[in-house]
This record gives sequence, C-alpha cells and structure tokens, in this order.
Amino acid sequence: MIEEKFDAIVVGAGMAGNAAALTMAEGGMKVLQLERGEYSGSKNVQGAILYADMLEKLVPDFREDAPLERHLVEQRFWMMDDRSHTGLHYRSEDFNEEKPNRYTIIRAQFDKWFSQKVREAGATVLCETTVTELVRDDSGKVIGVKADRRDGEIHGDIVVLAEGVNGMLGTRAGLRERPKPEKVALAVKEMHFLPRETIEARFNLRGDEGVVIEAVGTISRGMTGMGFIYANKECISLGIGCLVADFQRTGETPYGLLDRFRRHPSVAPLIEGSEVKEYSAHLIPEGGFKAIPQLYGNGWVVIGDAAQLNNTIHREGSNLAMTSGQIAAEAILKIKSRNQPMIPHNLVLYKKMLDESFVIKDLRKYKDMPALMHTRSQNFFLTYPQLVSKAMQNFVRVDGTPKIDKEKLALKSFTNARSRSGLFGDAFRLVRAWR
Repeated sequence: MIEEKFDAIVVGAGMAGNAAALTMAEGGMKVLQLERGEYSGSKNVQGAILYADMLEKLVPDFREDAPLERHLVEQRFWMMDDRSHTGLHYRSEDFNEEKPNRYTIIRAQFDKWFSQKVREAGATVLCETTVTELVRDDSGKVIGVKADRRDGEIHGDIVVLAEGVNGMLGTRAGLRERPKPEKVALAVKEMHFLPRETIEARFNLRGDEGVVIEAVGTISRGMTGMGFIYANKECISLGIGCLVADFQRTGETPYGLLDRFRRHPSVAPLIEGSEVKEYSAHLIPEGGFKAIPQLYGNGWVVIGDAAQLNNTIHREGSNLAMTSGQIAAEAILKIKSRNQPMIPHNLVLYKKMLDESFVIKDLRKYKDMPALMHTRSQNFFLTYPQLVSKAMQNFVRVDGTPKIDKEKLALKSFTNARSRSGLFGDAFRLVRAWR
C-alpha cells in the first residue's frame, strides 16, 4: 500500500500530464503520476504533429533519441468538392534546418518515450491505474485521490488533472461541466502503411522531409470539420473529424466520412496499395476560449485538453497542452518554494501566468471563430467549396467562351447561391471573428 504523501499527484500521462510531472520532478518535488493505460501512449495509436519549440524547453536534447517521424517542410490546404480540390501550399527549404520546427510523430511511441523522461527525472509513474474520485478534507480541499487498486487512497498537496477532454474525474467531482457536443469534435484516423520510397515519391519528399495536408469542403457533408493527411516514414495518417453535435444532427457516421475521404479522387492515389493496420477515434476540444472551464481550485488545477486548451484555427493542441502543463508546474513550484498552501488564493498564479502566455492570447484572438464555423457550417463547408471548384474549372477550361462571360457566370453563381448581402455578411462575420 502507498502510504507516503506526495507533493503532487498528476492524473494522466499525455502531453500535458507528462510536461507537468517532468517539470515538477526536475524542480525537486515528490511526484506521483497515474495513467489508466497499459503504458503512456497505449491508448494513442494515431499519428500527430509535434511542435518542437515547446518540447525543446522541456527536453533540450530531445532530437537525440525521441521517436520522431518526419520534419515538415510543406503545408498544403485543400478546399474540396466531391471530384476535385482547389489547393494552396507552402514549401520552404528553410524548414530543412538544423533544428526543425515541426515533426510528425506516432503518439503511442512518442508518449512512451516522454514518460521515460518523467521517470528519469524522479517521478513515480503508475500505469494501469484509474483514478475513481478525488479525496477531500473536512473543509472541501482536495488532498488526494482514490484509485482502483489495493493502494486505495493516495494523498498529495496538489492534484493536477490532465485526464483529457472527456475525463470524468473532474466532471464527477463537480469541478467542470461535461463538454457540450457543439464544443467537442470526434476524429477518426487510419494508419496506411507503404514502403518509405513510395511515400517519398508520392509526396515529393527526400530523406526525412515531411508534408501535411489539411482539407475542408464537401468531405464533411456540410458539417463543421476537416480532413487531414500526414506523411510519416513508413505510413500515412489519414483522418477526418467533425463536431459531435453535427453527427447527432445529421446522423452521419465518422467511419462513413472517412471512407468517402479515403476514396476521393485527390486522396485515393496517395494511399493506393497501402495496408491499413491501425484505426482509432478520439475526442478533440473545439470550444476555444469561451469553453475554458475554471482552471484551479482548492487543491487542484486542470491542464491540457481537460481545460479545453486547443487552437482549432491553427490546429494546435500538443504545444498548448505541454505549455499549460509546464506553466502549472512552475506556478506550483513557486507556491511550494514560499511554503504556501495549495489554495485558490495562491493557485490563481497559474491562471495569471497562463493568461500572459501565447496560449490564452491566441485563444482569445479567435474566441468567436468556433461559434461562427458551427452556425455557418453549410456555407463554409459545403456551399463555398462547391462554388470555388466550379469557378476554378471555368477559369482553366478553354472552350471558346469569352472570358468576360465566364467572369459574369462565376459571379452570378455566387450571388445566386448566397446573394450579395449574404456574401458580404459572411465575409464581415469571418473578418470580425478572425480579428
């Protein structure tokens, strides 16, 4: 039975939990980290994007032994209808730098490596352990957790909740509401395995160069969502995600959307002949700034996806998770160094530090964008992609029609679909939400 008391208990071993546990352990705190999976990352079979800047602050030499896939040199954006796509892409030799900025990773492998760094820093990590409830004293202060093991009750000065977007511990304890369907997306993903040289030929890559494709349009059937393709060393991560509320409203199925995306004429050639070995589904926080719950309380703080810290517009999640974990840990270390109790009056320091970081500044900038995308999903994810595709085909097709007539036809198709006032209104709302 675990009888000793810990300085901190971290619930969850994802990006946020590992960052917090590592920072506190390196700061000399006695840390216990609890993970319900067989090992850190065992529940994550998907590929993902890693932003190097934040990880480098936590593990400066991570490039020496971290299980990295490819460093990204190219970003493609696709606006799709059922038979075509209109694309924009950016590729730069500058990204073939000595210390690349972004990488593709396989979370199951990467999280396991990250967890080992936490252990090496001195934290105690217990896997296959589900925390069932928080333990409080007579005043209501959280003083530990109860887990589904013989050790039972475990005490700590502070509990760090890094349990993910759908973590039930904080919800059951009344610390935050269960995420609403319109503020959470369900994403499904497949791993398509191909020879390394085939992937490099199809994506125009050399060595460990990588590319990411992000797509919107009719692939989401008018729902708020997007598709994505990541090139790894010997596999391709292919997936799509939409708001849970939209799945409920339309009756569409996640796998049905993924199947349509997979068979699209622009996608099928990229994965032709591949072997699908892994399939996963996971929830992603999409509510943005207005969905952030209370971040601290009497003996607890919440970080990462559990705190709805995800930048939907820039598709950033892992760096926000790691940043929030590190900031929470640094705030806790400062409070401990002053011999102060872990109570709201002191833990507000975490929120103040987070508010000063890029995390909250970026989320506040786009605070109105999630609601706009949801309420105008038919326009932005169905009508406009179809109109753009039709206009582009008319532009490149040479058939004897005068160009002036083609321009008039394109303009007429937009005004017929949305009207001049509708077009102006959509543009005005988008610009206002973007600012």
